[in-house]
Amino acid sequence: MNLISTPEEFGKVAVAMGGSAAERGVSLLSGQAVLSALLEQGVDAVSFDTKESSFEQLKTMHIDRVFNIIHGRGGEDGQLQGFLELAGIPFTGSGVLGSALGMDKLRTKLCWLGAGIPTPKWMTLNDASDIEFCVKELSFPIMVKPALEGSSLGVVKANDIKQLREAFRNASSFDCEVMAEQWIEGSEYTVAVLAEVALPMIRLETPNDFYDYEAKYQANTTNYHCPCGLTTEKENELQQLSIKAFKTLGGSGWGRVDLMLDKSGQPQFLEINTVPGMTDHSLVPLAANRAGLDFNALVWRILETSLVMNKEAK
Repeated sequence: MNLISTPEEFGKVAVAMGGSAAERGVSLLSGQAVLSALLEQGVDAVSFDTKESSFEQLKTMHIDRVFNIIHGRGGEDGQLQGFLELAGIPFTGSGVLGSALGMDKLRTKLCWLGAGIPTPKWMTLNDASDIEFCVKELSFPIMVKPALEGSSLGVVKANDIKQLREAFRNASSFDCEVMAEQWIEGSEYTVAVLAEVALPMIRLETPNDFYDYEAKYQANTTNYHCPCGLTTEKENELQQLSIKAFKTLGGSGWGRVDLMLDKSGQPQFLEINTVPGMTDHSLVPLAANRAGLDFNALVWRILETSLVMNKEAK
């Protein structure tokens, strides 16, 4: 049941999109899809590109709430959330804490370690001198990731020392910490979370080495299995564990949790996404559709999460 029955109750909505991060292009696609869905349902919605306009302009525009669909730094890391909280403008998704922790892959790992959430073994690569030790600790193959990027940007699978050195140089160019992670052989899944409820799980299948940027946004060879093929009992178990992993990081409103099942069938949690994509290749709309929500209904339900102002207390 919807919390809001008429579009007028939302007031004037700014769809925050674009931004200046590496994921700008994807964010603009997501933002336009969201904006169209809101307008089709009679919501007084306008686009707001934070690269073209300052946060302060939201006040002069008399905005009642913000649908945040900015992927990456500046919109998904707590910066925009902090401004909106200080300005008293409600917004969708996680608050400052959940956004900052969810964006940071290294801090995500540390929080999960403390909460007993299973996650692949990892280490921080501070400089090139750490590479030899990394090989001894993790063994090949090794995943190398910029700690503060999404959409698998800068993520590389290294099969030997030469590839590892190159992957480290590439990840270092993203101006953030770099992490190396143990390669997990197994099936990859994603769990969408909407208003503290886990949507049907999706199993991802790609001919690529892993679910990289090309597989996510460009390829037509990626297969999305929903139902995911697990037993009802196993899926429910992983959904509940995913909600715990999401809440451990302070996540609220809506988001996505990515995990794998290793060869022994044990879950290995990879990361969360507090502002998931809403493009035609995106996973949350697919899971919502399986749960009986079309795209317009999903966008409406996400906007309803802006009714909760105290994000971290939820």
